[in-house]
Amino acid sequence: MTSAPIDTLTEMADSVWAPTSGSVVPAATVASRHSAVVRVTHWVTTLCFLALLVSGVEILISHPRFYWGEAGNVLTPPLFELPIPASRATVPTGYDYVLSDQNGWSRYLHFQTAWLVVLTGLLYLVFGSLKGHFRQNLFPARADLSWRALSTVIANHLSFRSASEAEARAYNVLQQLTYLFVIFVLFPLVIWTGLAMSPAIASAFPAAVSVLGGQQSARTIHFLVSVFLLLFLLVHVGMVGLAGFRNRMRAMITGRFANNNREPR
Repeated sequence: MTSAPIDTLTEMADSVWAPTSGSVVPAATVASRHSAVVRVTHWVTTLCFLALLVSGVEILISHPRFYWGEAGNVLTPPLFELPIPASRATVPTGYDYVLSDQNGWSRYLHFQTAWLVVLTGLLYLVFGSLKGHFRQNLFPARADLSWRALSTVIANHLSFRSASEAEARAYNVLQQLTYLFVIFVLFPLVIWTGLAMSPAIASAFPAAVSVLGGQQSARTIHFLVSVFLLLFLLVHVGMVGLAGFRNRMRAMITGRFANNNREPR
């Protein structure tokens, strides 16, 4: 007689707490995202870029004026100049003081780090070509190059909409085009213009300098490309933060991308 109410309460409890066939059960999964070569070259390039940025600023301070052509000095009118003090008293800047000259160590660090970037870039290019990294991850599909697809991606970025887990596991077309431009246009150009400022390169390969308009033109282009690379870095870090900083950092450090999939009930 008393067992019937107990059985009824038990059945009611089971209907509340026990998962049914239609329940959603979160299941954390870990997917592969970046290969070891991509991760190593990414972080080596990042450290090198920071070293090049710091040393490049120190070199720039010694003469913050830019020219076009083969020659340029304090007696010739500049193409443009930066409104900052210089580390050399002979450079007219309009300031009543001169900064400390750090040209020695900064040039040494800049040149040595530049060669490390070149070697790292060559390793990345060889790996990307042989292993299909560019074809699989960076070359956009033809359908993604349509104006409708591009406008949708751009609108999503401008609205700061968070990417879905499926979108986060692959580059969209805007990211692909940006990375291709940085890898195959900006980085080669900044290396080329950097080498063109070397007297040894100018003597051995004068055409590599003259096609740029001269050594001072190469210096000006080198500075402008470096500014674009710095802007790319700032936007890149900002987008990583918006998309999920911890997960993206995990993927670029360990190669594994964690997501929370939901299994259908």
